[in-house]
Amino acid sequence: MVIKSKISSIGYVNKIQENIMSIKRKELAKLFEDIKAADCVICGGSGRSLYSLNAALSQIALSQAGWRNKVVLTPDDPGFPGHNMHDAAFDLERRYKKILLLMNSGSGYSDDPLVMAQDLAKYIEETKSTKFSMGLLTSTYNSPMADITNKYGTTVLFRGRGKSKPSAEYSETGMMGDIFELGTLQLLNSMIETISRNLEVDDIYSLCNEEFQKIGEMIDSNINSETYNQLVDLMEKRTNIFLGGRGTGNEIAKMTGVRLFHIKSFFGDNVYITRGVNTPHPRAGDLEILISYSGETRPVILWADVLKKFSGTVFAITGNKNSTLAKKADLKIILDEEVKPSTPRRFYTRAAFVLSPLPVKLAERIAQRGLILPEYIISWYHSVTQ
Repeated sequence: MVIKSKISSIGYVNKIQENIMSIKRKELAKLFEDIKAADCVICGGSGRSLYSLNAALSQIALSQAGWRNKVVLTPDDPGFPGHNMHDAAFDLERRYKKILLLMNSGSGYSDDPLVMAQDLAKYIEETKSTKFSMGLLTSTYNSPMADITNKYGTTVLFRGRGKSKPSAEYSETGMMGDIFELGTLQLLNSMIETISRNLEVDDIYSLCNEEFQKIGEMIDSNINSETYNQLVDLMEKRTNIFLGGRGTGNEIAKMTGVRLFHIKSFFGDNVYITRGVNTPHPRAGDLEILISYSGETRPVILWADVLKKFSGTVFAITGNKNSTLAKKADLKIILDEEVKPSTPRRFYTRAAFVLSPLPVKLAERIAQRGLILPEYIISWYHSVTQ
């Protein structure tokens, strides 16, 4: 397999590919088999790591082949059978033969998944149940979550978290969170596709390598485009940003929104997830970023209509250039993908990567204007541009 060392002008994308290719096959194979064998997968994580995990695992719902009616749950789902993992374990054990707690945490210290792991470990110790296993993607072996997971399952080391040294070079390593969260999104998505296509663990590396060539091309063809420049122009102004999608698109919107908020808050502006609990009515001049593979998802179309009534700007990322959403959007990026019905899609992972340089570009623009950013944003910006 030929691996290109440079697939994009954005350095952290190259680093993500390198990190995936350096994952130990033995670790990945064990987690791969655990995901295949489980008829119920519980997702655990915090913030963007959880959104990344949810986005990848949601692709199971799109695919019937190779899954044997596999169920994916999070503790926030209405159907989750308990107030915590310990309480839920009894009902889960009655319903399913093999249950996997799959966690995504760069630090290995995130409170929510750590508590889930501790609760499940307590239940296993009390009942001696053999139906449960744990899986963890993390950047450090020496953490409480890794200690627990190694006792009951598999820890996969994925480099990407750590301290970065300030540099004037543009976006060489990205925000460290970007490297881990985007990387695990791509890895997990390729694992889901591999299982769906009844391939072997070595094919995960091949699929990732193949996809990174396309992702690199998509990023480089868009970051210096007129559309991207207009987006940064809009975001630099006093304007709120709304992000939205349904299903997997909503997880990608939340991943993007977290980082954009850190920059926009400097202006006194806000970033909202469309139809969130605190989402206000838009104002004239606001920007809405909508994500839809088909471009025909009815609620997403309605959100576009509402913003346009308020004289806002709609930016769409879609896989269909002739879709209703593409036609209504003021700005758009088309990420073409040929996909068969009932198979996982690569569109949403591609959208996450193409959107990821937006906060970097905005931070760079602010610095060019000579504006003095708050210390926490300066530190974040330097980590992005190392």
